[in-house]
Amino acid sequence: MTKTLDAVHTTDQLPESTTVVIIGGGVIGVTAALTLAERNIPVVLIEKGHIAGEQSSRNLGWIRKTSRHFEDVPLALAADKLWAEMPERIGQSVGYKQSGIMFLAKTEEQMAMHEGWLKSVDSLSLDSKMLSSQEIDQHVPGGQGKWQGGIYTPSDGRAEPSIAVPAMAKAAIEKGAILVQNCAVRTLSTTAGKISGVVTEKGEIRCSQVLLAGGAWSRRFLGNHGISLPTLPLVCSVLRTKPMDGPTDISVGGPDFSFRKHKDGGFIITQRGALDAHITLDHLLIGWRYLSQLRAQRSFLRTSFGREFFKDLGLARRWTANSRSPFEKIRTMDPAANPDLNHEALTNLRNAWPIFNQAQIEEAWAGVIDVTPDSNPVIDHIEDIPGLTIATGFSGHGFGTGPAAGQLAADLVSGVEPLIDPKPYRFTRL
Repeated sequence: MTKTLDAVHTTDQLPESTTVVIIGGGVIGVTAALTLAERNIPVVLIEKGHIAGEQSSRNLGWIRKTSRHFEDVPLALAADKLWAEMPERIGQSVGYKQSGIMFLAKTEEQMAMHEGWLKSVDSLSLDSKMLSSQEIDQHVPGGQGKWQGGIYTPSDGRAEPSIAVPAMAKAAIEKGAILVQNCAVRTLSTTAGKISGVVTEKGEIRCSQVLLAGGAWSRRFLGNHGISLPTLPLVCSVLRTKPMDGPTDISVGGPDFSFRKHKDGGFIITQRGALDAHITLDHLLIGWRYLSQLRAQRSFLRTSFGREFFKDLGLARRWTANSRSPFEKIRTMDPAANPDLNHEALTNLRNAWPIFNQAQIEEAWAGVIDVTPDSNPVIDHIEDIPGLTIATGFSGHGFGTGPAAGQLAADLVSGVEPLIDPKPYRFTRL
């Protein structure tokens, strides 16, 4: 958990019944609860730990369209509008700023990848544009990196995860949603094959619809009900500097570093070219489904086998409504930051922009990303369990599209016309 995460005060009492139960208090679950409350649909959000305690407060805070799959861009465009409207909607700043995002290319191959993406989204009329090395120097002065060029989207932006999700949660409560923390949902209840409630560690609550927005925990929860969701965990390490002068307000992603301005005046930095892949049983069970990704991104993964494998192996994959669930054993997934990756990130960044030689680390953390085989999420009904909808597998992109993804999930749950065409996010594609 980051030092700056705002606390949300919630009730400890579960009502006997509601219309919709949301499992998971991250950005997707919270924005879905906010949307349903605004529609006067009774909703109870249940979180095993605390609101935004996992990846929803540990991500980089980027809000981007750049480099998203073509079919994923409409969700990002819808999210841009919702982020811009959020302060008025909830009566509080979420740190949103349309400051632009720039990706840098060191090689011709990387440049060609950016050019290929821009060509692929030509029909969407985005404001993305290719940059020369001279134009990069104009936008981000003081650099010493030798860049082939880059791609820049001025309308991309950023927000502050540690304040945004708690602020939206508080607004959801004010508008009638019930939020309960430190309460794990153990299992679903069904009657005649349809959702009739959920069983929590504090008892059962009746409902007709359930939205599962459990992030990296969703695969284990669904597996207990015989539903196989292909997601694998990766760990991203992040650091935040103390307040310092910097070269730009634009968020910048290099091949082996990224940085963006933090509201307190420091910078959020990560090794953009590396993620930790701690081998678990799931990697052995479904890793074959990721072979195409692995071939393309093998250099990005720092694989290891050890303590994490046995820790994961010690968590149950099957349990009953009357037994203690894995979600009660680990309230908050809190992986240790990898100091080597953070050191690499800062070193690489200093080589590119020497002004970061003055950077002093304020804090470091890590978060678990749940990745699907095609890196797109699932936002869909589960046909085998009528009344169950899932919104999960965001593959590290969930915060940026969060308000739109949560609203889309709420649309599906409440049976209204969806915000965008949900077809790209169907479960059956996997």
